Amino acid sequence: MTPLAKLISTSSIFLGTTITITSSHWMTAWIGLEINTLSIIPLISKSHHPRAIEATTKYFLVQAAASALLLFSGMTNAWHTGQWDITQLSYPPSCTLLTTAIAIKLGLTPFHFWFPEVLQGSSFTTALLLSTVMKLPPTTILLITSHSLNSTLLTSMSIMSIALGGWTGLNQTQTRKIMAFSSISHIGWMTIIIIHNPELTLLTFYIYTLMTASIFLSMNTTNTMSLPTLMASWTKTPMLSTTLMLTLLSLAGLPPLTGFLPKWLIIQELIKQELTTTAAIVSLLSLLSLFFYLRLAYCSTITLPPNPSNKMKQWSTKTRTNALIPTLTSLSTSLLPLTPMMLTAT
Repeated sequence: MTPLAKLISTSSIFLGTTITITSSHWMTAWIGLEINTLSIIPLISKSHHPRAIEATTKYFLVQAAASALLLFSGMTNAWHTGQWDITQLSYPPSCTLLTTAIAIKLGLTPFHFWFPEVLQGSSFTTALLLSTVMKLPPTTILLITSHSLNSTLLTSMSIMSIALGGWTGLNQTQTRKIMAFSSISHIGWMTIIIIHNPELTLLTFYIYTLMTASIFLSMNTTNTMSLPTLMASWTKTPMLSTTLMLTLLSLAGLPPLTGFLPKWLIIQELIKQELTTTAAIVSLLSLLSLFFYLRLAYCSTITLPPNPSNKMKQWSTKTRTNALIPTLTSLSTSLLPLTPMMLTAT
């Protein structure tokens, strides 16, 4: 892929995201989502590998179906209320259609099947965009319309996403699939609180983006595709493996790291809303995700003994570390003391 084509695709992604998050009309929001979808497709398929082509096809079909549902939701609402404004969503069938469309775009359960396969067929940088930047426009639409969404449907899908993200990630050995199920679980945490406290959802998304960016860039530096490769990375980049372990523990939500902050605030808000049972369920389900994060953290810092192996040896060349990794890792592990300031800002 030429640098010019890459620049055009990346610029179009940010253009589509900007159009969607700043629009108040259903048509402009839909146009922004379509620009996003068409811009990411060349980045997914740039390797021309059969798995990449399969991931591109799956992504296009799923996103096209979700966009059609979203447009149909806006048109139905305009037909019954005479309003094309996103904030004026009041027709109940349109609310249900919108919730389904956004769930498909975000990869919420039971519409999650496409996301792990697409991430597995993408490069690390494209997978990072799919997990973070591409989730921002649908999340923004969900935030704007949070007052009129079907709370029962959204809460059910959120709990199923947290459960399934942890359960299906247990037996995975491919790092990109593990991060995909991690994303599904975290999206469940974001959407479960969106009706009660939309600002907390936005804060959770920002912190998740920081931690995920740090992990994907670290794995991209060491070319870590699977757990056995992750085990062998300690001898090449011990410092990077240590920071990766800390970021993974932060993503798991262990105190006193940054990842503990959103989960703590979400559970506290659920209890304030007299949803103690829901808070207890999501707290217990987060233990499933904790297991495979601990397994990843263990693999990232283990030193393999000098046993004979049939696997092709990797060249121990000098690894170039991305300049963003130290900053992102510092933010991903040390923001918990700044909780009062962040709560004031949101």
